[in-house]
Amino acid sequence: MSEFLLQDEPAKQVYLDANATTPVLPCIADVVSHTMQICFGNPSSPHITGIQAKHLLEQTRQKARTVIGATDGDILFLSGATEGIQTAVVSTLINAKKHNKKNPVLLYGATEHKAVPNTLKHWNSVLEINAKVLAIPVDGNGILDLEFIAQHIDDALMICTMAVNNETGVYQDLKAIEHTIRSRNSDVSWMVDCVQALGKQQLALSETTIDYAPFSGHKLYAPKGIGLLYIRSGSAYTAFIAGGGQENGMRSGTENLPGIAGLNKLFSLLLDKTDSTFKSTDVLNIYRDQLHYALSDTFGDITFNHDFAYSVPTTLNFAVNDLTSKEVIDLFDAAGIRVSGGSACSTGASTSFVLDAMGATTWQSENAIRLSFGPATTEQEIAHACRCIRVLKPILQANCLIVSDSTTPTQEVCALGLTQFRHLGACSWLYVSDNKQAVIIDPISELIPRFEKIANTQNLTIAAILDTHAHQDRNPAAAILRSVLASRLIETDVDELGWSTHSKSIELDNDILEKIATPGHSKDSVTYILKSKSGQARYCFCGDLVLPAGLGNTKLEGGSAYSMGQSLVLLNEQLSNNSVICSGHDYQQCFAMNWYVQQQQTPLLNELLSGDITVDEFAAKKEHYDTQKQVSSTQLCGYVDAIPSVTTLQLTFDAAKTMLNNYNAFLIDTREPYEHGANNVAQLFNSNSDKTLNIPLSRMANAIVEGQLNKNNSYILLCRSGNRSKLAATNLSQLGYKTVYNLNGGLALSY
Repeated sequence: MSEFLLQDEPAKQVYLDANATTPVLPCIADVVSHTMQICFGNPSSPHITGIQAKHLLEQTRQKARTVIGATDGDILFLSGATEGIQTAVVSTLINAKKHNKKNPVLLYGATEHKAVPNTLKHWNSVLEINAKVLAIPVDGNGILDLEFIAQHIDDALMICTMAVNNETGVYQDLKAIEHTIRSRNSDVSWMVDCVQALGKQQLALSETTIDYAPFSGHKLYAPKGIGLLYIRSGSAYTAFIAGGGQENGMRSGTENLPGIAGLNKLFSLLLDKTDSTFKSTDVLNIYRDQLHYALSDTFGDITFNHDFAYSVPTTLNFAVNDLTSKEVIDLFDAAGIRVSGGSACSTGASTSFVLDAMGATTWQSENAIRLSFGPATTEQEIAHACRCIRVLKPILQANCLIVSDSTTPTQEVCALGLTQFRHLGACSWLYVSDNKQAVIIDPISELIPRFEKIANTQNLTIAAILDTHAHQDRNPAAAILRSVLASRLIETDVDELGWSTHSKSIELDNDILEKIATPGHSKDSVTYILKSKSGQARYCFCGDLVLPAGLGNTKLEGGSAYSMGQSLVLLNEQLSNNSVICSGHDYQQCFAMNWYVQQQQTPLLNELLSGDITVDEFAAKKEHYDTQKQVSSTQLCGYVDAIPSVTTLQLTFDAAKTMLNNYNAFLIDTREPYEHGANNVAQLFNSNSDKTLNIPLSRMANAIVEGQLNKNNSYILLCRSGNRSKLAATNLSQLGYKTVYNLNGGLALSY
């Protein structure tokens, strides 16, 4: 038995990411397995086993013709849609080498899958076609601009469009596109990406002038690694893979017979009118409505990024107006609901290029969630998905992520102590005292709704909303937030950074917040130091004067390396080694850094504070350093050299269970509280709940200062994937915690 056999996972999860890939249907898996073990012959072999394999191959080809409406032309089996796109583009561009157009162009829809423009650009360069690659604009509904096509089609060597978009489900009017193309250019090569159309739309390719249409099996319940390409009769063709001459010399390499057998069974299901596996459009529309209502009921303030009237019913693309896509995905994942942020192939991009092309707001584009289900989804599966989504509502309410509609909501304390909030590398800080007085430092405009909800749901009194300097990398937010929270804000006259003009300090129950001028990054830079009543400097909110393992940029307007050196010396007089540094940016994702470690990891700072160099010498070095960095770095607010690598010890799930139950070890769940509340981690590890701590990265600094961790204990850190917990483990190791482990693969590999 494979070590990676996750026997129970399919039963536990609610899979709503079908546009990324689908599970293989059991009946298809049976056929694939049969072909691997019984009908395993090579279709090129002359004996009976080979003849049987060849029969299966050609039978599947004929079924494919019926499914996609291709009475003539070629059906080519290959590895998937990406290979189909390469084949179509290479065939077209090699044929186009003899063109006589003065200003040749290659056209593609602005919302096409990245495989299309990237392929066009690659082969346009390699084959030295030197055509101009142009994106066809779309309107707010994602529909292609036919006038743009008409303006450029005479000069086009190729035009690429898609039947159904993979991120939004928006479908194109292929007849209207065809009329626009062919009324002006009967010879141009036209490829239509049909991957997301299969099983969701009726296709009749031979009734069109589409030259190429790629398909992929794994998007519709067949195995990965198999697909097909339709090629219209008479269209240009050059074999993309040469070799043994399989597929009538059109695509060499022994055919993937098990995959083709999977397509065979898939096509049989699609063609069998008595079979109920694949649902009608009317039924799928009902499913979409049910999911729409469940999402709206759970999240409330939600924006759907496409008009359902222009989309196939199996895709819902939305943004929760006050939550980032990461927060929503993490919450869903913790509850066993699988969705993606935009396209799975583009996860990691800061925005959705599809939504950007449609004119969506930056927030919508950055925080898009794609929920998609397959056309074979059952009524019971949709009902279960809706129940699981609605279960999240009280968790969201309890963690101040949505406003409760109850008159007596049950909510946990969300914010006592220090919490870090992040947006694209920038950091905001919220400190709440035991008597619920709060200060917000360096607020970010995108997080204003979050601060508003926390303040209102937790009935906070806002003592101050402060900036450490006038941020030059983003829109000002403090004044807006002061207006939004005016009814909760202690009324007083304030300076440009939000500090009361009548007070030298702010009392927060047992703590005192003090301000000192620390110019250097900018002329107006200040630092806020939160001290205990005994005078101990607990937190240092230094803006961009100091960054984890680095220093602020002095080349911005008002910056001064000499002033920075003076400010750092002054700051050193105020802080202790254990004072936690709370910066305006955290490019290295350190989350918690004390003054001692900061000095060790910032050589120039260490030289200055140890007396090895003077302030003048510091200024000269910093000037030179920042001048060099201006050329090589894109980080505006400060520069950070690579932190010395720390080897993070990794544990498997079984090893972690053993350690927890036999040694003085504790489990730290580094996920956010709303994720932590969606499943029982202690139960998963068969350990006592008192040995499980929930310390998310946003609260790591608070945990360090409040003494929640003991350097003599062993800690096993976990998160959803193992990535966040690895950052936290590295962070703790840097801070002197010697026995820290990371759960390899996180919860994803722990079932």
